[in-house]
Parts: sequence; structure tokens; C-alpha cells
Amino acid sequence: MGNILKVSNLSKNYGNLQVINGWDIELEEGEKVVLVGPSGCGKTTFFRIISGLEKATGGTVDVFAQKVGYVFQEPRLFPWRTVFDNLRIIRDEEDKIEEVIKMMSLEGFEQLIPSKLSGGMKQRVNLARALLIEPDFLILDEPFSSLDLKIKLAIMNDIEKLWSKYKFSLLMVTHDLKEAIFLADKVIILSSRPSKILRTFDINLEMNERDITDKHFLELESKITRFIINETES
Repeated sequence: MGNILKVSNLSKNYGNLQVINGWDIELEEGEKVVLVGPSGCGKTTFFRIISGLEKATGGTVDVFAQKVGYVFQEPRLFPWRTVFDNLRIIRDEEDKIEEVIKMMSLEGFEQLIPSKLSGGMKQRVNLARALLIEPDFLILDEPFSSLDLKIKLAIMNDIEKLWSKYKFSLLMVTHDLKEAIFLADKVIILSSRPSKILRTFDINLEMNERDITDKHFLELESKITRFIINETES
């Protein structure tokens, strides 16, 4: 498999303030990588660099994907448009829109405007927009932070099912370790600012073990948590 993303010795400064310090990351085709770090450690800045909205101070970021889908923390839906019309802006093909509406369990909500939707449903529409372009690289910027646990788990299960079908590459940032372990093949732990990569953990869990109550899940969460605490205290 080839790389979808290659980051080499990346740094980012804002004047005298260094945010990112020497990141090296590779993401292969079909791989799921999640970055975990504290607030202010450059996670969102990193995504802005990937998307071309920010320039790196040093190092390189190469994206080899043909189609990149973005899912942000805030859904950013057009408030005066229905669910269907919010999706039509992305791709004006009725059969494809209906297909992704079914995928994301949005049937029956097509003609509602965003103010009539719950937070979970808004985020499903947000994800549906990203999937409409049929991405080979899906980027998620803390997409579940405003959702309660039950809704969060339901949407993450949907993402896992979609990945099993389409095998897109996935890159997500979060401060929630449970989210990271649930979705990732690899979890990258970041330090506080100026942010360095502290360690990469391989998540070798079977599908039935990707359950926040599973023994193997909890053991791995405990191992990574101990590492983070030790690094914070050292």
C-alpha cells in the first residue's frame, strides 16, 4: 500500500510562539490514525496545514489523496436549507444523496432544516456531506466533542461500518482516548505546546473488542493513560 499522507519534520510558529515541533507522520491507504493531545497542542492547526489554510514554518506535508472529505467539530450547515438541500450543495445527484441518507440513518429527516435536528443528527448530516464526495481520505476534527456518549458511540459505529465497506484512509484528532482507541489502527500521543509526538501505539483489537466495556479495550486504555500521566509528571 502507498501513502495517503506523509509529514516530515513539521513545525509551525506564530511569531515567537511555537505550536508544532518536529512531527513525522505517515498514513497509508486504508489506515486509520488518531492524534490525541491536550487543548492548544496544534491539532486543529495541523489540519489547517493539511487543507492548505495555513503554511508550515518548517518541514513538509504531502497529501496523495484524490478526494478529501472533512468533518469538523461544528456541522456548519446552511440554516435555511433542508437536510436534502444541504447535501445537494455538495453533489447534485439525487440517487447518491438518497444512498448516503440511508447510510447515515437520516431517512425521514430529509426535509427538516438544521434547527429542527438534534446535535447528533446535525453531525450525521455533516458526515454525510463528507461521504458524498466518496473520499479516499476522511479527516475528522474533534467531531464528537459536543455529543453525549450514546450518540457518539452510535456514530462511531456507523463510521466503522462505512470504513469496512469503502476502506478510506482516516485521520482524526481528539482529546478523548476512548474515541481514539475505538476507531484507530494507530494512536499518536502528542505533548502540550510546543507539541511533539511522544509515542505511537498500535491498536491491535478485534472488532468485537472495540467496545468501551471490553476487557482488552480497558487494558489498552489503562496502558496508554499511564503513559500519558507519566509523561505529564516527568
